[in-house]
Amino acid sequence: MARPHAVLLGAGASLAALPNGDKWGKRLPLMNNVVDVLELGWVFEEHDIPYKGINFETLYSDLVIGGNHPEAVSAVEATAFSYFHGMRLPDHPTIYDHLVLSLRPKDFVATFNWDPFLSQAIERNYTQLDVDPPHIAYLHGCVRIGYCDKHAPITFGTVDGSCLRCGGELTQSQLLYPVAQKNYASDSHCAAAWRDTQMVLNRAMIFTVFGYGAPSSDSEAIGLLKAGWGDTTERSNELVEIIDRPGRPREELEELWAPFINEEGAEVWGDFYDSWIAKCTRRSCDGLWDQQMMLQSSYRDVPVPRELDFPELWEWYRPLIEAEKVQTKDAEQHVLRVPSNGTP
Repeated sequence: MARPHAVLLGAGASLAALPNGDKWGKRLPLMNNVVDVLELGWVFEEHDIPYKGINFETLYSDLVIGGNHPEAVSAVEATAFSYFHGMRLPDHPTIYDHLVLSLRPKDFVATFNWDPFLSQAIERNYTQLDVDPPHIAYLHGCVRIGYCDKHAPITFGTVDGSCLRCGGELTQSQLLYPVAQKNYASDSHCAAAWRDTQMVLNRAMIFTVFGYGAPSSDSEAIGLLKAGWGDTTERSNELVEIIDRPGRPREELEELWAPFINEEGAEVWGDFYDSWIAKCTRRSCDGLWDQQMMLQSSYRDVPVPRELDFPELWEWYRPLIEAEKVQTKDAEQHVLRVPSNGTP
């Protein structure tokens, strides 16, 4: 039960969290409408580049590899960074707040999203609570995150801050990658994020995919995730759950994620609040263990209190966090009581 719950976020997670846009009403784009939402059409028109009906990642990849329009590449990158950098969470709790509060320090969130919402949710909630947040990995960079690779391991922080180890300036993480040349290993920040993700996936009890459609252009990413998750025949007790838009056929999602799903099948939800994260708050792996091995379902009675606003929401979580501290202390004392010869 000390094993992690690993969560993978795609653009659909941000759209589900903020269906009406961010605090200022700015829309959340998906890959099939990035050009329209970010109003990038003028860049392609100015350079006589066909763009209508073409996937954004394909457009950007062709621009970079072709090498004939460096000004267009710079304009696309600057526009994308500016658009996402100015986004803010609304003042009320969102799915992102409930997500980060419902996971423990042992748990892990890997995100493909450039937006700052995950970082903002961590900051505004965990400054109020005496506990560490779940670990976060930004697989495609983030407008709010920078890194320092002058030492090992790499350190991360908000891009306007400084390195906690050496005090140096943080380097802004890269946002856009040509789909035909997604060589994550060439970028030290992304390489570190992927190493962490693979290590956690290898140990995870639950793997939740939220709002990520695994497009064919991300074949390298899917391969890296699969390498971390491993052989499904050796993961008979683990669970894969998929949270996607309501109404999307279950069969379609199971086929998409078949390389990760064991013979028991996946759990598929059209709403975040039906997932193990939200229904088994801060106790998801414990709850799965109880259900599978103890034939009990006690932890499924701890759902996210969706009706609460800040700071009542933080007060609701405090007893759960305090109980975790007691459990951790008891476990440490038990380890200290084990004789040095290794016998019980």
